[in-house]
Amino acid sequence: MPGAAGSEASVVSGASGASGASVEVVVIGGGPAGLSAALNLARARRRVLVVDGNRPRHAATLLAHGFLTRDGVSPLELRRLGREEVDAYENASVVFAQVSAVSVEGDGFRVTGRGVRGGADVDVVADTVVIATGVTETMPSIPSLRAYYGTQLHSCIECDGFESAGQPLALIGETPDLAERALLLTQWTDDLIVFTNAAEAVDADEERTLAQLGVRVDRRRIDDVVGEKGVMTGVRLEDGTVIERAGGFIRPVWSPALAFADALDLDRDDEGYLVTDAQGRTSLPGVYAAGETTAPGPQQLIVAAGSGAVVAAAVNRDLIGLALDGAAVL
Repeated sequence: MPGAAGSEASVVSGASGASGASVEVVVIGGGPAGLSAALNLARARRRVLVVDGNRPRHAATLLAHGFLTRDGVSPLELRRLGREEVDAYENASVVFAQVSAVSVEGDGFRVTGRGVRGGADVDVVADTVVIATGVTETMPSIPSLRAYYGTQLHSCIECDGFESAGQPLALIGETPDLAERALLLTQWTDDLIVFTNAAEAVDADEERTLAQLGVRVDRRRIDDVVGEKGVMTGVRLEDGTVIERAGGFIRPVWSPALAFADALDLDRDDEGYLVTDAQGRTSLPGVYAAGETTAPGPQQLIVAAGSGAVVAAAVNRDLIGLALDGAAVL
């Protein structure tokens, strides 16, 4: 197996039960950002424990796109492959647990959580913590929306725009950036209707700009998304009108999943995302953040993985004691 010395392996092996163990780095979150950080830290011979709650945001998505060498891979398969790669290192381990709290303990941090999928509870002390828990999604309140989510309806335009090209599409949302997302979609279709579900999400100037591109804004309240045999066929409005659509995109409200870190009092922006420097360092030394946990929020899987690699390099340098200019910190 690739990896580090046996003494390091024994510590992480003890962390498989994750009770009273001690490691150098705990990575919270087993998505592309967290697993990428863990993989690179394992290769830097750091003792690493990944704690994953096993509730991925993209669980409903059948195929993910734009990830070099993995275009069209299932997001769940990508995570499985990532876990296997991390676990292949003797100085690294992945456990399934829902982290309940992270607190300062001595010169490091204590991470506790409850096991999921038959996994053991976690109680581990670490020198550093990498937070990569991503976001949770709140969808517009439309009954059948999730029945088509991940198949005909998507949230990532860059990820799924290509597969939707040339089709009559719906864009459903209630947020102020809806017009911007509509403009992006005109790259892939010239038959787009924006449904605001009675929210004040598109102003008059934005509507005029969209109209110049052939995009219509429908401000009526949505009753439901309709389909046949699991295939979306249209959007039914509250007045009974059905507008035929072959699919489209949803703009959920995203919220960083960070309740477990409240005791750390980390700096956040106005939307609740963790504020970091360019290398992922938060306002509390020893705590780092990667992927969608940081502004500007949800991004492609490949971007999240790259973020994890950047953060791993910063963690390793900081544990060695190197300043940003490469000089040793004495």
